[in-house]
Amino acid sequence: MRLVIKVGSHVLTENGSVAKERMLALVSLIAKLKEAEHDVILVSSGAVAAGYSQLKLDRSSVSNRQALAAIGQPLLMKMYQEKFARYRMLCSQILLSADVFDSRRATAHAKEAVDALLKNHVVPIINENDTVSIDELVFGDNDRLSAHVTHYFDASLLVILSDIDAFYDKDPNCHTDAKSRKVVTHISDAELCAEHTPNNEFATGGIVTKLQAADFLMQHGREMFLASGFDLDDVSAFLLEKMHRGGTLFTSKQQEK
Repeated sequence: MRLVIKVGSHVLTENGSVAKERMLALVSLIAKLKEAEHDVILVSSGAVAAGYSQLKLDRSSVSNRQALAAIGQPLLMKMYQEKFARYRMLCSQILLSADVFDSRRATAHAKEAVDALLKNHVVPIINENDTVSIDELVFGDNDRLSAHVTHYFDASLLVILSDIDAFYDKDPNCHTDAKSRKVVTHISDAELCAEHTPNNEFATGGIVTKLQAADFLMQHGREMFLASGFDLDDVSAFLLEKMHRGGTLFTSKQQEK
């Protein structure tokens, strides 16, 4: 099975820099998935946070965030390389912009590169090219990118690891009686068009961009699983034990009773 794991800025960020222990836990999960013969593509945010750890620029400026991404991207990759090396695994960097998926030819070339990496047991790590493409910095935190990667690179499932551990029937930050929804087969227009609500100084998304990613995949017959990136027990159970304990599965498929 080919799957895409997307990890957001909030998960990878702690005290103004990259959360190395969380990164290591993620790499450990990917190593276990590889042992279980899954092909894993990783879509990772965190370049701006890594850059900020080296140079404290005002992050409210898009140009400064572009500069921080340019500084932080190689640092982020170095951290990933060191952690994958612990498991005797290779990883690689692929920087994409959203317009890659506007061209069949460009998409095909990118997919060929990803296919070659996976065939040779290398983990592709994809990020939007923030230095020249500001869409992710302003709107998406890689949620839209990861959905496109899942569809166009022929993965069955997108896993989003976030500070948002599931999709609730109401805002859990405001309502103590909010209940998580285990399976979602339809997302309303109101939910898709709500205001973006990023929860972290380095994040640019929120639940809305995740719902938009899920809706895109459901329309194309693919699935998305949303779970906590701080505690990987739910996603590990779902992927490795086929047990749905926590988190939300978005699917257009009819669930067995």
